[in-house]
Amino acid sequence: MKKNLLLWLFLSILSWKGNGQAPYEKLSLDKGWRFFKGDIPFPTVKGHRESYNNAKAANALGAASANFNDKTWQSITLPHDWAVEGEFDKNENVSQGYRKRGIGWYRRQFKLDATDKGKYIEIQFDGIATHATIWLNGILIHRNFCGYTSMYLDITALAKYGDEVNTLAVRVDADTQEGWWYEGAGIYRHTWLLKRSPLHVATDGVYAQPVKYENTWKLPVEITLENSGASTTNANIEVSVLDTQGKRLASQSTQNEVGILKKGVVNLNLSVDNPTLWTLENPYLYQVKTIVKQANVIVDSVVTNCGFRTIRFDADSGFFLNEKNIKIQGVCNHQDHAGVGVAVPESIIEFRLRKLKEMGVNAYRCSHHPPSVEFLDLCDKMGIMVMDENRNFNISSEYMNQLRWMVRRDRNHPSIILWSVFNEEPMQGSEQGYEMVRRMNAEVKSLDNTRPVTAAMNGGLFASKNVSQAVDVVGFNYQMQSYDRFHKENPTMKLTSSEDVSAFQVRGEYKTDKAKNIMDAYDSERAIWGATHRNAWKAIAERPFLAGAFVWTGFDYRGEPTPFTWPSASSFFGAMDLCGFPKTAFYIHQAQWIKDKPIINIAPHWNWVDSLGKSIKVMVMSNADSLKLLLNGKMIAGQKVDKYDMNTFSVPFQKGKLEAVGYKNGKEVSRTKVETSDEPFAVQLIPDRLFLNADGQDAMPITVKVIDKKGREVPTAQNLIQFKIKGSGKIIGVGNGNPNSHELEKVNQRSLFNGLAQVIIQADEDTNTIELVASTEGLKPFSLRIPLRKATIMPYVKVINPVIELNEWHISAFSDNKPNPTQEIAENDMNSWLPTKSSQLQAFTEGKYALLRTSFSLNDNLKNRKLVFKNLIGKAEFWLDNQLIFKKDTHESTTISIPFNGQNKNYKLVVLIETEKNQRAGLGGLVTIE
Repeated sequence: MKKNLLLWLFLSILSWKGNGQAPYEKLSLDKGWRFFKGDIPFPTVKGHRESYNNAKAANALGAASANFNDKTWQSITLPHDWAVEGEFDKNENVSQGYRKRGIGWYRRQFKLDATDKGKYIEIQFDGIATHATIWLNGILIHRNFCGYTSMYLDITALAKYGDEVNTLAVRVDADTQEGWWYEGAGIYRHTWLLKRSPLHVATDGVYAQPVKYENTWKLPVEITLENSGASTTNANIEVSVLDTQGKRLASQSTQNEVGILKKGVVNLNLSVDNPTLWTLENPYLYQVKTIVKQANVIVDSVVTNCGFRTIRFDADSGFFLNEKNIKIQGVCNHQDHAGVGVAVPESIIEFRLRKLKEMGVNAYRCSHHPPSVEFLDLCDKMGIMVMDENRNFNISSEYMNQLRWMVRRDRNHPSIILWSVFNEEPMQGSEQGYEMVRRMNAEVKSLDNTRPVTAAMNGGLFASKNVSQAVDVVGFNYQMQSYDRFHKENPTMKLTSSEDVSAFQVRGEYKTDKAKNIMDAYDSERAIWGATHRNAWKAIAERPFLAGAFVWTGFDYRGEPTPFTWPSASSFFGAMDLCGFPKTAFYIHQAQWIKDKPIINIAPHWNWVDSLGKSIKVMVMSNADSLKLLLNGKMIAGQKVDKYDMNTFSVPFQKGKLEAVGYKNGKEVSRTKVETSDEPFAVQLIPDRLFLNADGQDAMPITVKVIDKKGREVPTAQNLIQFKIKGSGKIIGVGNGNPNSHELEKVNQRSLFNGLAQVIIQADEDTNTIELVASTEGLKPFSLRIPLRKATIMPYVKVINPVIELNEWHISAFSDNKPNPTQEIAENDMNSWLPTKSSQLQAFTEGKYALLRTSFSLNDNLKNRKLVFKNLIGKAEFWLDNQLIFKKDTHESTTISIPFNGQNKNYKLVVLIETEKNQRAGLGGLVTIE
């Protein structure tokens, strides 16, 4: 799966070449960032000159300035979540998991080749938590007020080329929160640099969603073109549909004229006979290849995945996929994982989705915000249906743009079956809420009319005017008591549970102790508004008119540690813990949801050596018809399987082996056991896979446990495990699923919690084997060797060393008499000296002398700095803070390097240029501080 995903990404990024040049490049911008944790206040502006300059383009101050010195900042690779790196703090927000968030700064410098000039250039940020302000080359280019939306920033007119350096600066305000769960802090999704022809397909500019008409399939394709060039151009657009073998099944072409700095939309309608359908069991994907030609030369190309499938909600019979009645077996989830926070590698997302499918999940609600595009790509490939959810319930321009972005970006994904416009909004039972949703629904339909719109309502359903009247599918949050009444009163409305359960469990705990913030894992504890996993599903399964359920939640998540507060720092809701280790709820849903293979599991473990002879509550989860329970080979009980409530027994504890055997039609179909272990003997590491891809991104969760001399797991172990890693990889996080743990997550050690812990390792970009050693006092250590497989490395924007570039200058009037380099400019004089740039020679037609002046700031005391002037022409004197520091006595072009000791202060730099009249002289190249 990981290999196929990387191959698809690589092929999508490196589209074929036409006329000797790649018409489309998408380069990762994740490497080479500088990070500062904390705010850097902007300098106070008081003087008239400062005020005047502050109001001009490209004159951002402080850390937003292009020439700010970030050399001492931390070097990082994105994605990055700084909140997960910190300690837990009782004084921080409980809903955000007691982690300090705060403010942080990021900076990244890069160069664009001179041959890129004239191309369309775009920077993309996939997600920044939470509010972001972005500058390029000292120009404010974007403010983003949502931690979950992407930013597509056209920098074509602002970019520098050749030797000149481009500087991105990002201020992230993570004190601003949007959710009541852990949201992380920082640039936690990918960043990209796009280079395209002036005539190109707009980002998210292909819409290709198959539609079935009786016995035929049509594929309407809408393409949005943009022209950033200087002339109107004619475009030839060709669209083809390809199967997984690359065979062309259909194609069409058309022409369109796109004006200067205009957009153009073209529509084609292809027919595809008897396509292979996208199903949960076989999620078959086709490719829609869009080619744009200009004068018969390919100038752009885009590959879009699509799936042929039908979805239908029915007021009486629930949900249909390809006209097959399917019960939605869904889960709600936030996006964080143990050890990594919200900066989750794609391979860990794939691991989480794989665990959910193992549980029997066929649908996923993105709670409560749009996910990453990599997540949706995986759901497409793995056959998991998705409810894609809007974050902010607001119809102002800013927030409607966020809704439009979500639909435009995601509408090609066959996995998406529902658009959700909100979650549990107080206005849901009012006319205002109805009117807001009516407008949001209309906006969604203007962009995609193939999927229904829902809203997750936890009240207001019976108000005379309410949101249920403005959606296509009514979503119930914790409204079990209203299912029947609402259906009876609204028999034509289509219904689903959008969120249910909210039951509490702690993995490996079998006795509730609220004084210690512990909930048992027998599915006996629930929120006052919720239900147990067993009862909630029974209510769904027995009502055909309900499309299905979305359980709260599949995984535990940081923050919202209901029903507790400190020291609990993460939730208790998950069917799995933060690491993805199953709780009893996982096995309950396996037994309820999986029909095509035998399921049987036992809770609890059988290590109750302090309870000899005492009765232990035993729960067996099975999808068999009946089952038997054996203790040390002797049958002690038998029951018919209860497909909703499961089966429970009271068993006096004896050391040994407790077995459960499942039967169908009188024949054994499944068997499982739990066994009393001896004292811990050795550490054991269990990798999720047998190898890692040497691409610098692939990551793997490794299960950590201890075993006895017979190799049996010790489920009660709590040992502190130390990790050492060698070779081409690193540890990026550790966890153990304990909601009450305050251990650090970016370290090389972790305590087992009820027998388990997790360490996540990530590969480098070379293929040396990784060796991970786990040890603890008094036990045999374990050494795990993980081979690294050669893999395609994502094309990256070249990382350059931080440089301070002095590009903004002012030039005095020309004169025949040598001017005074130390002269000051009047505070209110904005016109005697004119702005100019480095790499811009001056024509000395009105005199043989001129002064060039700039200023810069240093925020450190680094010694042995150099002022470097490339290709300086003319005789010159160099004055730093009114002190002559160097003289050039010749006219020819020369690179000048002047050493000086830097100080934390503001500097004034003046260059006196002397040349003959009518000659060109001055700053012929870049001026930098190195």
